[in-house]
Amino acid sequence: MCMQAKFGIIEIPRSIESARENARLAEEHGFDMVGVADSQSLFRELFVTLSVIGGATERVVIGPTVTNPLTRHPAVMASGLASIQEIAGGRAFLGIATGDSAIYNLGERPRGLAGLKEYIQALRRLFAGEHTEFGGKPIHTRWIGGLDQPQVPIYIAAEGPKTLELAGEIADGVFCGMGFSPDVAKVTLDHIRTGAERAGRTLDDIDIWALGRVNVGEDRAALVSEIRMELASTAHHAFRFTQDGKLVPPQFADAIREVQQGYKPSHHEDLGESPNAQLMQDPELLAYMVDRFAVLGTPEECVAQIQRIREAGIHQILFTGFVDDRPGLIENLGRHVFPRCRN
Repeated sequence: MCMQAKFGIIEIPRSIESARENARLAEEHGFDMVGVADSQSLFRELFVTLSVIGGATERVVIGPTVTNPLTRHPAVMASGLASIQEIAGGRAFLGIATGDSAIYNLGERPRGLAGLKEYIQALRRLFAGEHTEFGGKPIHTRWIGGLDQPQVPIYIAAEGPKTLELAGEIADGVFCGMGFSPDVAKVTLDHIRTGAERAGRTLDDIDIWALGRVNVGEDRAALVSEIRMELASTAHHAFRFTQDGKLVPPQFADAIREVQQGYKPSHHEDLGESPNAQLMQDPELLAYMVDRFAVLGTPEECVAQIQRIREAGIHQILFTGFVDDRPGLIENLGRHVFPRCRN
């Protein structure tokens, strides 16, 4: 089966107005998904932003990319997402992981996979209008059962073998953050397949997206420099708990640990010469991170890189694209890259 290429973009709501306009622009230029980052200490509130985006768009699917199982009780999360589903006419999804900047900026630690699984299982029952338990206590959202909309699909953002397998086992979809290179894509799909088989499912039952960075233009050095803080963020969380099973070349193991030790969640995804951008000074590490985690270069180079990802078996890509001229990036991708990937 030849799958259609699809593309999404994550919006960091630095203002409600910019989030709305960027979402409308993304829909106009052929994006299929618009996600919204959830980090209460750094950006505008998630559900307020999604409500505005839901009213400003007609076609794209919208949802958190990604939230966590700590800052909102599952009943609060279920009620919020079901409300977005109503506003957006059935276009909502939930993206979730164990937690990053939203958690660290509260002085907390991410939930483990067992906690994430319990949270998702509670959400599923709440989305179905059922009474259930969470943390040993009864919970419900009685109005959701009467909502004339499909249940909100749940995507897990995964960057390691165990999380990928959990996604294959219980999620409707997965945002795969291990990288874009063909060898990484193969291992990624193998882990998702392993989890799926545990639950009697196949890869065809799971909506699989690659997740990574993007920048388009003619000056490669400038493109790389502009997303150094994104690459530092990737080094911080993609290899956070362990490097085992994540295909890290031995020569970069110590350099990645140094980035992790110096990473400041209070400056997560800050543009410009942020403290996190300054962590990415090693040219060899920088080149490795770009090659593995980014689609970057001229439109022609980006098309070729996307084609390699598709040849490896992943046909949908969710980009971050946290750059100064975000509208320009959206337009560049929509006009000069995506049409050639879909032909």
